[in-house]
Amino acid sequence: MSKVAVITGASAGVGRAAVEEFARHGYDVGLLARDAARLERAAAELQTAYGVRALDIPTDVADSAAVASAAARVEQELGPIDVWVNVAMATVFAPVSALTAREFERGTQVTYLGQVHGTMAALARMRTRNRGTIVNVGSALGYRSVPLQSIYCGAKFAVRGFTDALRSEIIHDRLNVHLTMVDLPAVNTPQFDWALNKMGRKAQPVAPIFQPEVAARAIFFAATHRRRQVWIGFSTVKAILANRIAPGWIDKYLAKAGYDGQLTDELLEPDTPGNLFDPIPGAYGAHGRFDSQSRATSWEMVTSRHRNAFWALAGIGVVSGLSFLASRKRRT
Repeated sequence: MSKVAVITGASAGVGRAAVEEFARHGYDVGLLARDAARLERAAAELQTAYGVRALDIPTDVADSAAVASAAARVEQELGPIDVWVNVAMATVFAPVSALTAREFERGTQVTYLGQVHGTMAALARMRTRNRGTIVNVGSALGYRSVPLQSIYCGAKFAVRGFTDALRSEIIHDRLNVHLTMVDLPAVNTPQFDWALNKMGRKAQPVAPIFQPEVAARAIFFAATHRRRQVWIGFSTVKAILANRIAPGWIDKYLAKAGYDGQLTDELLEPDTPGNLFDPIPGAYGAHGRFDSQSRATSWEMVTSRHRNAFWALAGIGVVSGLSFLASRKRRT
């Protein structure tokens, strides 16, 4: 019997790459997102390419009842959910002074509460079977915020807090349900074209940029291995660790470089639509417009996948170094 995975935000970007990765490994997939046409097209492509069952369910993850209903439908039509992946997100490129309370509310409902709703729907079913995996997708920006993305950064900080709290509860209850988190770097997705943007210039990810398939492979790895957390890209590691060491210096650096670094020189049309409140129709896929600048692999992901071998080699290196120093000391 095939395993079943559910991915939110499945119509484009990292979510679209993730459903393909799970389907490639033989999983039947439930696809959740708002745009019905893109979901239907994605499901048809997966069925043709991989011969799996693909169930597209138009869903706004900000609506907890809709997410619960989607989970029930997946189990009714595909079977018990083995893996649930929370990817859906929404952001706005603008300083806090240019944002409205409603924009903050909506972005938080999608990016943070969407993961809460998905986790609750999945866990309610996994708890009764005492098995399953939930993958929450975080970001380096959930450790080190940047200007112009206060909505997204605040939501990703909240996802991290929620995930850590729930993990302890799962351990307390001695559940055989695995909860893991994958923290993303800058990824080449359509969000930089369709996110609400009040800056007058087109948005861009800050290099190094990774292809969405890198994130998808990390998500699948996290879902099928007992890892508490997976960081993608050395840029993510540097952002997290540097903020622990010198947060004040980074505050000042981002005040100078954080605006232009996230914006191109291309002007944005005044009537350019954003997808915060409504999906934007179109043939969007996993990739954005930065293919030529994006990396297809992550060194940090390689070390995560093979961490035992990596630390063994590191240990051998340390021991060899100490032995060499000791031998020199004896000779002198």
